[in-house]
Amino acid sequence: MRTPRIRAAVPALAGAALLTGTLLSTPAQAAGGVTIYHVWFDSPGSDNRSNASLNAEWVQIKNTGGSAVSLKGWVLKDVSNHRYVFKSVTIGAHKTMKVHTGQGTDTASNKYQNRRAYVWNNTSDTATLTKASGAKVDSCSWTTRDPSDKYC
Repeated sequence: MRTPRIRAAVPALAGAALLTGTLLSTPAQAAGGVTIYHVWFDSPGSDNRSNASLNAEWVQIKNTGGSAVSLKGWVLKDVSNHRYVFKSVTIGAHKTMKVHTGQGTDTASNKYQNRRAYVWNNTSDTATLTKASGAKVDSCSWTTRDPSDKYC
């Protein structure tokens, strides 16, 4: 006698899950809407390794969700495995945050990798964002067809 109730409950639960957003279709949605939004991989002017030039190379992430998301332990990396690990950082709902290559003082909207060399290749590369567990959240790739930046 229990079988009919279970059969009836499964479609109802599936419908409820879809309405509440429990079943998610992309890794970014699963991470509360955090995505790689924009990458400026070829800083303007000559690549002279000055701090200003290094900081003109950045990855912008965006929280499209309605709640703040903790990025503590999350990793932003390139194909060569240059890694930036987020400290105890939270990105607010509907906010963006740039991760610059060079040195600077971190703020809520700007983080600095404190590197003295470029990370992102101008010819082709992929920026990948993962959770502390290693689960992929999002990625963005570019090639020489892209001028100097890429909206993802």
